[in-house]
Amino acid sequence: MSVANTVSVLTLVRGRRAHLVNLIAGLNAATRKPDELVIAYMQAEPHLDLPETNFPIRAVFVEGDAMPLAAARNRAAHEATGDQLIFLDVDCIPSPTLVERYAETAEWPGGIRLGDVLYLPEGALDGGVDFDRLDRIGVRHPAKPPIALDEIRPTPTHGELWGLSFAIAAKDWARAGGMDERYVGYGAEETDFAARLERADVAMWWVGGARAYHQHHIVHTPPYQHFDAILRNARLFRQAWGRWCMDYWLGQFADRGLIAWDDAAITVLRHPTVDDIAGSRMPPETLFS
Repeated sequence: MSVANTVSVLTLVRGRRAHLVNLIAGLNAATRKPDELVIAYMQAEPHLDLPETNFPIRAVFVEGDAMPLAAARNRAAHEATGDQLIFLDVDCIPSPTLVERYAETAEWPGGIRLGDVLYLPEGALDGGVDFDRLDRIGVRHPAKPPIALDEIRPTPTHGELWGLSFAIAAKDWARAGGMDERYVGYGAEETDFAARLERADVAMWWVGGARAYHQHHIVHTPPYQHFDAILRNARLFRQAWGRWCMDYWLGQFADRGLIAWDDAAITVLRHPTVDDIAGSRMPPETLFS
């Protein structure tokens, strides 16, 4: 397998300084270092006193109070200099082989490659980043397939795209058109990008050995705090592609009497209350939303 000439790691940040520090610690332990880390800050100031690295860290800034995730990814991709772009959620710590594995699969199989992600329980990093321990205690999301370290497997559909960790050639990112910046706030921008990739005939693969570890944070089920953004983005997606996305969340909203939802439209019956949002907060042992 050929190795990509240059690799940029890109991450989006609002808050989460401790998580970013651990992400950088993972890159510092990499068997192949990235050629740069691009941090797209969705906040006015960068985080200070980040760990030292032997690769450059560059910061870009993206305005918007309502989490401009698509715009931030586009800005990071535009500013990146690498032939290969590795998008890594700030909640994720890369395993030592993640950058190397994504780089060596740049030409074959190429396309967009998804690594596996293990979710960490609360307190997993209290003693620092110990990769052997993280492998033992991390939990795979039940909707995602196990994959051997040396395995490469086509995904069954482009709907498998998972924004926590993926790699793509800069030219393929451009060919697909990047992300649609009309999506603002939580939800749908990744599903829309998956549809763009499929339309541009960019193949999608699961790649073993590019593991990341998702750092613990509290989740809400359903995500009432994102109610308005989910509805807005779901409607936008349907206008663009003729079908709904985020069916899981829409179904939960409908089951709880917040919306009426059919093939044609979403009708808001009531908005979630403060008590609804508080009651949706899951206990610390819940790993998945």
